[in-house]
Amino acid sequence: MADRAPVIVIGGGFTGLSCAYELAKNGVSVVVLEKESDLGGMASSFKIKGKNIEKFYHHCFCHDHSIINLAQQLGCGDQLTGTHSSVATYINGKFYRLSGPLDVLRFKPLNFRDRIRLGLLVLKASRIQDWKPLESLTAMEWLKGQCGPEVYRVVWEPLLRGKFGAHADTISAVWIWNKLKLRGTSRNWKRQEKLLYYRGGFALLVDRLSHAICKKGGNVRTRCDVSSIICSDNRVQAVKTSDGTIEAQSVVVATALPVAADLLSESIDSDYIASLRRIEHRANLCLVLELSERLSSFYWLNVNDPNVPFVAVIEHTNFQLPEDYAGKKIVYFSKYLSVSDPYYQMTGSEVLSSFLPHIKRMFPHFKDSWIENYYLWKSPYSQPVVGRDYSQIIPSVRTPINGLYLSTMAQIYPEDRGINYAVREGMYLGQLLVKQLSNN
Repeated sequence: MADRAPVIVIGGGFTGLSCAYELAKNGVSVVVLEKESDLGGMASSFKIKGKNIEKFYHHCFCHDHSIINLAQQLGCGDQLTGTHSSVATYINGKFYRLSGPLDVLRFKPLNFRDRIRLGLLVLKASRIQDWKPLESLTAMEWLKGQCGPEVYRVVWEPLLRGKFGAHADTISAVWIWNKLKLRGTSRNWKRQEKLLYYRGGFALLVDRLSHAICKKGGNVRTRCDVSSIICSDNRVQAVKTSDGTIEAQSVVVATALPVAADLLSESIDSDYIASLRRIEHRANLCLVLELSERLSSFYWLNVNDPNVPFVAVIEHTNFQLPEDYAGKKIVYFSKYLSVSDPYYQMTGSEVLSSFLPHIKRMFPHFKDSWIENYYLWKSPYSQPVVGRDYSQIIPSVRTPINGLYLSTMAQIYPEDRGINYAVREGMYLGQLLVKQLSNN
């Protein structure tokens, strides 16, 4: 055996890195193994004009205490800066701002009574403290009951179908309730939403976190692919990697759940692996355009038109200054889909060619000459499909194998994905392991 470490963390996203940081700062020897060349997982970045920017759009909320506390521990809390956001919806060929209560009252696709019902929905959601009674309901059932069938048809159904496709009618009411509560509690007394972004891009926070792990005695390895986990006598023994085999007292699998199932398939009985595969995932592709001109005045634009192939347009430089990217305007076009969808097999130029007619229809002033560059990023496991009674199928962080732990985005519930919850879950598992190891 080439190496030995008490704890191996598989996956260099925020969950794995936060877990490793918690271990390292408590004196536990830890090795992080990441198969990609860059750390960060879904929050990994690329560069535009020499500046970091996420491959998939990211922001945090002002009440995201875990990410805020982590940044403060790392001595860079002042780099998380707040900016007011602007939200709109594209319906029937028109844009409707939906950033505050007055915008809802002016929302012409609904009659006045339904506008009131839509406006009250966030208030109702924010007052619900016990989400468990919602588990037996679908989002469709709950939303229709709360704000009526017309509000559901116009506002919510297109978004659910755009995100979850054929699963839209089975998505849990808990999932949409949490989204509404999250957005409602991110607003100030004027009902303005303020979001956080790490100055210079979240890649800088990832670098800071990785450096802190190494400074405290840990090891972070990129381009290190894990092929299998070796177990014996119901206990984890080692991890086989592209760099050799590493013995371990404990192993944390902090990858997407389907990847974790593949890694564990030779280590745990088939019934347990089948239980991990019960949770389905939706893929995502992001076409990122680097433009010379601004596309709109909005940061976040929901696309409620089933004929448009993307579900959201996120204009990053309406949230962060274009000057940070040499004056260029950066826009994401987001599409959720199955990995079997023909779009997922397309190249960047093919996706751009397919999206362009819709972009021009939505933004008639847009010109092809504005495009200075484009980038396409794909993730096969971007969004867990959260169905009814989801809590009953979430795997525990403890697996049937002693010393083997599991922490993935599919286990974040009732909350949904996000950097803040990745940090929270990683730190929780790190603290759990510190106690476990100290008792051995």
